[in-house]
Amino acid sequence: MKKLVSLVLFSLASCNEDTHKYEKDEHVQLWMNTVGPYHNRQETYEYFSLPFCKGDEHENVGKVRHHHNIGDALQGVELVHSGLDMKYKTDISSRKYCQVTLDKSKLDQLVYAVEHHYWYQMYIDDLPVWGVVGEIPKTDDDKKPDHFYIWTHKKFEIGYNGDRIVDVSMTSENKIKLTEGMEIPFTYEVIWTESNVEFSKRYDKYLDPSFFQHRIHWFSLFNSFMMVLFLVGLVSMILMRTLRKDYARYSKEEELDDLERDLGDEYGWKQIHGDVFRPANQRMLFCSLIGTGAQICATVTVVVLLVIMGHLYTEHGEMVSTGLFTYAVLAPVNGYVGGGLYARMGGVTWIKQMFCSAFLLPVLVSGTALAVNFIAISYHASRAIPFTTMLALIALAGFVIFPLTLVGTVIGKNISGAPNFPCRVNAVPRPIPEKRWFMEPFMISILGGILPFGSIFIEMYFILTSFWAYKIYYVYGFILLVLGILSTVTICVTIVCTYFLLNSEDYRWHWTSFLSAASTAGYVYIYSIYYFFFKTRMYGLFQTAFYFGYMAMFCLGLGLMCGGLGYLGTSLFVHKIYTYVKID
Repeated sequence: MKKLVSLVLFSLASCNEDTHKYEKDEHVQLWMNTVGPYHNRQETYEYFSLPFCKGDEHENVGKVRHHHNIGDALQGVELVHSGLDMKYKTDISSRKYCQVTLDKSKLDQLVYAVEHHYWYQMYIDDLPVWGVVGEIPKTDDDKKPDHFYIWTHKKFEIGYNGDRIVDVSMTSENKIKLTEGMEIPFTYEVIWTESNVEFSKRYDKYLDPSFFQHRIHWFSLFNSFMMVLFLVGLVSMILMRTLRKDYARYSKEEELDDLERDLGDEYGWKQIHGDVFRPANQRMLFCSLIGTGAQICATVTVVVLLVIMGHLYTEHGEMVSTGLFTYAVLAPVNGYVGGGLYARMGGVTWIKQMFCSAFLLPVLVSGTALAVNFIAISYHASRAIPFTTMLALIALAGFVIFPLTLVGTVIGKNISGAPNFPCRVNAVPRPIPEKRWFMEPFMISILGGILPFGSIFIEMYFILTSFWAYKIYYVYGFILLVLGILSTVTICVTIVCTYFLLNSEDYRWHWTSFLSAASTAGYVYIYSIYYFFFKTRMYGLFQTAFYFGYMAMFCLGLGLMCGGLGYLGTSLFVHKIYTYVKID
């Protein structure tokens, strides 16, 4: 009976927490999240994995995890009821809620936590609160101190506006020296104060305008924008001047008879008109990569717009959940682009291509995440993905992504699958002439990503800092502008690289255009290595594997997005230049 009453009270409290409205003396939940080393943000453990103790309020529901969404599970959110008695607008003077007796094992755990700068996170009405476990005494030299302190008193100051909580802060007080065999009493107090902060602006205190609106941020955006103008102008001028000369020469050759034309000095991109629309090597894989890149691009654009309109960063787990479901819903984009391209290239096993396109990214991401997850499990970290969450992700891929990709593939194959090449394809491919080393597809692919990376590398610092350090990224207007700049620069650079390749009479432009744009991700990953060693203080196997594993997944998605954009833009360019040239 007591358990039933506790569960009813817990449900009512959760309801008020969801609506964010409270009445006088109504119970307010304090959720304990995770604890972990300050410099390793992703190495987190359940709060009660350390020898802390719970209060006696709602003790029967103290073990209930509170997962709002799938993003919570993926980000290692482990919300557990603290057991502390808090009532809306009711002050509580210093009160003891539990006591811990330190044996050797508990002492070692707390000493390790203090020595490695452990701190923990809590939530009150979905507002995060942080606190440190203890304090290391200062010493005159670099020797390891022989004693450590732990904070035992939590002082909560909660601001309210009407029937809503608008501000929460906590101060750690009363430090006690850790000694084996001693009894440590844990206490807390709650002070309620009226505030003028509006509920819609209560999250502003967690943002850092001085960091994200720094002059270098605006300068990087202006610099990238000027690069776009310069690059677009340069590309337009070079290509139009060059193509105009080519058009003039080819038009003049139309007036010559066959003998004069055969004796003439023909060269350049017109010479390979019978091979330029030859299908790409490994076309099934290629079309799947292009389709996946288009899906990622659409997903990023939609999510950024949703965040700008809805401020999803204020709710824990909402960004990850929104990204996952948006990617799943936009699966028809993948099928339409990849399936239509595969049909235009003459592919006949479209079902295999559809399977490859639907599960290419999920399999690659799952493989990396699974490897990192094994390490998280060995550490007993909260970042270990639960089995039920894995089943949910598999169901999402099997029952949402796959059927929608199938629909997109069928539509793309039937609507845009007919070949629309302006030139016929020769039965026998012509030999590719020798050229300078820097004009080889491999070198073009490597060099093509330098300028796109240059347009975003400053923004990458802010993005990495917000994810791997303790900053909340909220200037998504910058992201939208940078996304437009990156897309423009990537397409322009890829067009230039492709034109140089075609002008050297090399018709292997499909993979080259994709890889020259996708190589941007390679430079980002190299920058992430620099960031890890020179901009962070991360350490340990778990954090290192987590960092480089998830950065690899991020760069994989970035590479597919840039590669897809680069190829699709270049494909339009190639079709245009061969459409306006008369081919005999």
